[in-house]
Amino acid sequence: MAKTIFVNLPVTDLARSKAFYEALGFTNNAQFSDETAACMVWSETINVMLLTHPKWQGFTSRPIAPATSSEVMLAISCDSREAVDQMNDAAADHGGNADINPTQDLGFLYNRSLADPDGHVWEAVWMDMSGFSSAAD
Repeated sequence: MAKTIFVNLPVTDLARSKAFYEALGFTNNAQFSDETAACMVWSETINVMLLTHPKWQGFTSRPIAPATSSEVMLAISCDSREAVDQMNDAAADHGGNADINPTQDLGFLYNRSLADPDGHVWEAVWMDMSGFSSAAD
């Protein structure tokens, strides 16, 4: 079995967050979704669990970070530079914030940062490994 990651995120409005992630290209896995949580699938091994605040608090007593904080930046790979741009455009058009950090364009690597409606930070990244040179070169 392939190793799988489930990123868990607390959200204030589950329907809004589900629609936001669908606009970015995620699909909903109804098997792991209900009125308190939605499993949003990016790939066979990457899933984002959107959890209402009461559901989230069933897993931890730690406080939920405010939307203005930087708890973590999640980088997600895209198939092209255009896909990076499309993801940022979709974020801006569906309740998120695009370009919350400066765009990075190194030729072989291109990324733009966005935040979902609850302030969770994502970095859409495209990388051309054929143009990458390691520090050992």
